This record gives sequence, C-alpha cells and structure tokens, in this order.
Amino acid sequence: MPIIVNKDLLGARRVLVVGDVMLDRYWFGAVERISPEAPVPVVRVAQEQERVGGAANVALNIKTLGGQVTLLSVVGQDEPARRLQQLLEGHGVATVLGQDPRMQTIVKLRVIGRNQQLLRVDFEREPDHEVLGQMLGDFERELASHDVVLFSDYGKGGLAHIPRMIELARQAGKAVLIDPKGSDYSRYAGATVITPNRAELQQVIGAWKDEAELVAKAQALRAQLNLQALLLTRSEEGMTLFEADHVATVQAQAREVADVTGAGDTVIGTLALMLACGLSLEDAMGHANRAGGLVVAKFGTATLTYEELFA
Repeated sequence: MPIIVNKDLLGARRVLVVGDVMLDRYWFGAVERISPEAPVPVVRVAQEQERVGGAANVALNIKTLGGQVTLLSVVGQDEPARRLQQLLEGHGVATVLGQDPRMQTIVKLRVIGRNQQLLRVDFEREPDHEVLGQMLGDFERELASHDVVLFSDYGKGGLAHIPRMIELARQAGKAVLIDPKGSDYSRYAGATVITPNRAELQQVIGAWKDEAELVAKAQALRAQLNLQALLLTRSEEGMTLFEADHVATVQAQAREVADVTGAGDTVIGTLALMLACGLSLEDAMGHANRAGGLVVAKFGTATLTYEELFA
C-alpha cells in the first residue's frame, strides 16, 4: 500500500525549482481545406490558450499538489516574460526571475487541428553569462529556506552554473533532484538523484540488449557521477530506481494516453515533494509513477491536485 502523505505536512514543505522556463501557447482551429499556396492545411484559429512550460510547469505541479515552491530562472524583458509572470502569480507560485534584455523568453507555439498537433514553432535565444552569475547569488540566498532543490534542465543555457549550485545545496544538506538533458552528465556529479527517460539515458550510456546490461551500465554511471540514485522513467514499462545496494521497479499504471507533454515535469515535481516530506526514494517513486500515469490522460502541459493523486 502506498503511503498517504498528510496534506498539512505537504503544505509545509518548500521546494526550490531552478531551470529553463518557457511559455506554451496553443492555437486551436478547424482544418477544412489545403492551402492553394503550398500543400499544407489551412487552420482557421478559433481558440487560443497559454500555459507555463519547462521549469515553470515543474513549479506549478508542486504548487497544485499542495507544496510550497519558489521558481528561480532567467527571462527576457518582453511580452512573453510578462505573461509568464502573470500566469505564475495567478497560480500563487513565488518567483525570482532575473531579466536579460538581450534574451528572448522561450515560447513554444503549438498549432492544433482535428485534435492533433500540426506544427510547433519555437522562439528562443540563450541568456547572457552575467545574468546567470547574478542567478547564483539569488540561489545562495534562497537555499536556506527550502527543503529540497530541483533542477529542471531543458538545455537552453539557463543552468551554466549548475555544478556550483549542486555543491552549495549538498553543503547545506539539501537533497538535489535533476531532470537532465544532453549527453554530458558530468555537470550533474554529486546530485542526489537524476531522472532521465530511456532516450536520454541511451544518449549517455548507449543501448542495452537486456535488463542485466541496463543494470550494469546504469549502476556504473551512478557510481561514476557519485549519485545516491538514478531513476529511469520507461513510459509503458514504468520506472526503475538504481541505488547502490538496491534496484526497484514499479509498473506503469495503464490508462489512455492523451498527451505526454510535460509528464516528466509532473514526475520529478511529485518526487521532490515526497522526498521533502521525508519519504524514501522508493516510496516517493511510487507516487511519482502514479502522478505520471494520471497526467498523460490530460491534454498539453497539465498538473494534478492532491485529491487526484491520493484518491
């Protein structure tokens, strides 16, 4: 039986989320003809939606589950940054957002027709190094008042100082969780746990022919990076937790998948909050697995409530 976490305990826990934020825009419309200018569908936009994405969605997931959260990131001085701030404030998410006038706040625009994504357009430009240096000072200031630190790396340049941040967090005795990106995991050395999916892990350790080879390769990486654990998310195969003396797997909770966008955000957000409440990594994984299964049944970047998770 999974451990039911008391709502008041959960509400007293504080998670510091650091990473790349973005604004997710959705344009929904009807597709009734092909363009005479090129062989592409014409979408007559009927509805527009905006949601927070990237590390902002991780922070929102923690907030909607009932935890306390502070989001630390860098944005541009532009309309998408102002909109992100408005959306986060509306949800009650505390923010420390550095501003870089030369940076373009990341926007992912998805055009949806006939209930499927037809096109995604990305707007982005990497932040300036000086602004990221200022972010390090903000991180040191925020660290003491939070129970757990979560890094949400989307590979957009906002975590240039992550090795130093991990070092500071570990010195302060905080658990450090990382949703990784790219093929160089050496920058995550010393973290408590990283949560790659299958494709991300393969990029780093190569393919595996069977479970025994996966265990050997994953454990070698965990030891090399001096991690307490590596949590592999495996879609329909559930999740596997690799610790020094223990490997545990939970099965995926079968349900209809509407959209996997942002499911990793829900998984790591839930995991961080459960660790902040004092659960073991294995018990926290059970809740994170359930949360991931529930959120893929929703459309777009979505979140869960406490009641949904513990129903």
